[in-house]
Amino acid sequence: MPPIPQPGVNTFDTQQQPYGAQNFGQPPPMNQGYPQQQQQQPQPPSGSYQQQPPAPYQPQQPMTQQQFRPQPPVQPGSRSRIDPDQIPSPVAVQEADQAEWDDKPFITSTRTHVTPLASSDFMAIDEGNCNPRFLRMTTYNVPNTEDLLNLSQLPMGLVIQPLAKLRADEAPIDTVDFGDQGPARCRRCNAYINPFMIFTNGGQRFVCNMCLFENDVESNYFCNLDMNGRRLDLDQRPELRNGTIEFAVPKEYWNKTPAPAAYVFAIDVSWSAIQSGMLLQCVDGIKRAIWDENGLSRLAPGAQISILTFDKTVHFYNISPSLEQAQMMIVPDVNDVFVPLSNGFLVDPATSKTIVESLLDMLPQLFAENKTTEPVIGAVVQAVQAALESRGGKLIVFQTALPTFGPGALKHRDDSKVYGTDKERTLFAPQDDFYKKLGESCVEAGLSVDLFLFPNAYVDVASVGCLSSITGGETQLFPNFNAARDGEKLKGNIIKILGRPFGYNALLRVRCSTGLRITEHFGNFHMKNSTDLEIGGLDSEKAFGVLVKHDGKLDEKTEVSFQVALLYTTADGYRRVRVHNFSTPVTTLLGNVFRWADMDTTINFLSKGAISQGLTKPLNEVRDTMTDKCVKILSAYRKNCASSTAPGQLILPESFKLFPVYSLTLLKSKSLRGGNDINSDIRVHQMRMLKSMGVSESIAFLYPRMIPVHEMDEKVGVKNLTTGRVYLPPLIRVSYARLNSSGAYLLENAQSLYLWLGRDINPQFLQDVFGVSTLDEVDSSLQYLPELNSRTSSQLRTIVSYMDSQRSKYLNLIIVRQGRDQIELEFSNLLMEDKNNDAMSYVDYLCAIHRMIQTEVSSKPQELPTRLWTTR
Repeated sequence: MPPIPQPGVNTFDTQQQPYGAQNFGQPPPMNQGYPQQQQQQPQPPSGSYQQQPPAPYQPQQPMTQQQFRPQPPVQPGSRSRIDPDQIPSPVAVQEADQAEWDDKPFITSTRTHVTPLASSDFMAIDEGNCNPRFLRMTTYNVPNTEDLLNLSQLPMGLVIQPLAKLRADEAPIDTVDFGDQGPARCRRCNAYINPFMIFTNGGQRFVCNMCLFENDVESNYFCNLDMNGRRLDLDQRPELRNGTIEFAVPKEYWNKTPAPAAYVFAIDVSWSAIQSGMLLQCVDGIKRAIWDENGLSRLAPGAQISILTFDKTVHFYNISPSLEQAQMMIVPDVNDVFVPLSNGFLVDPATSKTIVESLLDMLPQLFAENKTTEPVIGAVVQAVQAALESRGGKLIVFQTALPTFGPGALKHRDDSKVYGTDKERTLFAPQDDFYKKLGESCVEAGLSVDLFLFPNAYVDVASVGCLSSITGGETQLFPNFNAARDGEKLKGNIIKILGRPFGYNALLRVRCSTGLRITEHFGNFHMKNSTDLEIGGLDSEKAFGVLVKHDGKLDEKTEVSFQVALLYTTADGYRRVRVHNFSTPVTTLLGNVFRWADMDTTINFLSKGAISQGLTKPLNEVRDTMTDKCVKILSAYRKNCASSTAPGQLILPESFKLFPVYSLTLLKSKSLRGGNDINSDIRVHQMRMLKSMGVSESIAFLYPRMIPVHEMDEKVGVKNLTTGRVYLPPLIRVSYARLNSSGAYLLENAQSLYLWLGRDINPQFLQDVFGVSTLDEVDSSLQYLPELNSRTSSQLRTIVSYMDSQRSKYLNLIIVRQGRDQIELEFSNLLMEDKNNDAMSYVDYLCAIHRMIQTEVSSKPQELPTRLWTTR
């Protein structure tokens, strides 16, 4: 490793009017003192920018952020405040990192560059360490002792996304088959052969990099070494060169005969499903997800499908291709449910395409007069689990109401009076263990459960959602479903879920080298012991957190290694072990720990831990703990790496200068934020989503990206056919003060796309994008941008499509007209640098953090300086 320069320091002198006791003398709790905005049509904060006449529409002129930077008015008698432009900006950091990796690949074995940010679109070359898409660390210099780690206050952990998708220009993962003997492994710790194992004794032995045990090399794997101690066949051995590898495994790794995945669609056909229009949209989405525009199956080769429906009874269908039309079989006794057919339940989507499509088209008419209001989800899952017990796959359930009948019947227990109290956390846990035990049975069968919920009232996501959280599946929530508003998002998400790389009947274990130990796991899975994660099924978007602790003193002259092994069955029916290997240096210097720390991974890791705490502690205590963690980490850096600086300065390490803003955005998320306006279903759904979210998606979810689209030069919105990248306009910070009433801005938060149109938007832009001349003529219910023959239309549609392709969920387009649409309140709540969501603005929170650091460092508060904030 090259010499380490003076640790990166960001220095900020707080200059602002002195804060009174109500503002800053004692920083208020994060859940008090800042009531949520209540206006029906939110307006930019008073004086957030000076009104300007609409700028002439000039498509050819590139836009810069400076053109629309607000000029805050000077109020009579007021004193200067902190300049928001001088505080650390996520936008500047992300764009600088993206620019660094635009034209060069990231070599995974490098020790001279920090890992690209999770928000960057980069190309990685695997040279021994696995791609960061699969595994990221909270710091890439591991402290040599527990005392040094405690001194830093940083968590030491991994965030693992084992089936993450590679970029189009990255090399695919090699598969190696060792035959009946299986892959070479250490005989002591069972670690798989990898590039960091050292061959000795002329190639007859290898030393395990995990436990340092010296193993004999099997005769059929022996190869001589060259003068540098490398095997002569190294170029023909991808398992010794690549950080990520897949091994084909023999029968001793099977717990059931591998087969292509089975996909079962269970559709609620009760009264509410018909009235809301869900059933009609659902069947259309299923057809589009299974077959492409040419009628070919989108599923893996050999995969099979099944359709069943349910209300107060369960309806099975024989969809054998030999039949002229589907045959319905009804099981009325839901307390003793079973699958009444052996042939025709699961079919090939290619050979049965006609009969399955006919059945799906018929369902809305078949149940049009259904008056039953009690859908029985428990019996459905029991039946499918029994039918697929020897096979496994994926069950996708569409449910509209609280199950109050049959197995797993639940009671309405939601009570808004307990929101914001210590008793609220009782709503985050299941009512009983029925769905928990049923989920565990599904894991045993190798079955994952995805839930699409469409409640008009309380549906108890905490209880029903156990089916997906335990099996490795996913829950999607559509409150008060409206077909016109939500139909495209529903269909898009069905397509997205079925289109992801998928594996089932999985077992995951994380190993680490001597001196370290794995202590905790975070995510959606089932565990019978302290080491193995059992997962019914997982896709490319599911991630897990792993807490690492010291088990002794590490040698700073060596590196530590981690290995993630995922034993699973691929969607096309092959039993594999996917292995991710990672090795990183050990350090004795606290400055190195901070210099090589990864803030993106840390905030994702801490969020997973905070969600777990929310089940046992009041949310206000969890929020306080998160803020306290931020203060302790930054105080540790201040005390131990920058103690010689002036006491009035806020000192931030370069790698963690955005930690305060990301901590604030986590506090503002629906998972943790205060207030009584978030019902328990939405909060639990957001919690479990964040627990399974990968690092890249979580960064956009916590701090959305926003771009101006009213003036784009020629290179914007053009797709690179090699990398698949699309050049975007420069990002801007998410604050109302950054918006201009004559502009148009696209905001994306990994869940939805918002197109904000200022009240003074140029008519030419509206004509080019919507084909209308006034803002009132823009149809705010549009879910697609019209295809118009203009450069701006083409650019904007390409950008929307590109952003959607980067995310695991369908990004539905939401039009927001300034001062006209109620949805503007929702949009304003995503502007994380503003004071909203019952929490502080970024500026206020940073000042509060500074004051707490002052107290932490000096044990007594100090007066804030009155100089302008500067950076060095």
